[in-house]
Amino acid sequence: MTPETKARQQIDQKLEQAGWVIQDMKQLNLGAAIGVAVREYPTDTGPADYMHLEAALASFRDVAVGLAQRV
Repeated sequence: MTPETKARQQIDQKLEQAGWVIQDMKQLNLGAAIGVAVREYPTDTGPADYMHLEAALASFRDVAVGLAQRV
């Protein structure tokens, strides 16, 4: 096992203990949990090891859409 693989397993375990659902970017499902940690999330400077996304972002979008529909 490479040091990177071992570190990723330890990080995954700690994130799961903290309540995060861990997913690979290729199987991303933001509705899987309130907190989703995405492995290898693409950025302009290369993939981030983990990107932490929370449902609050989706809730904000839903409120904005609801307000727009009332206007």
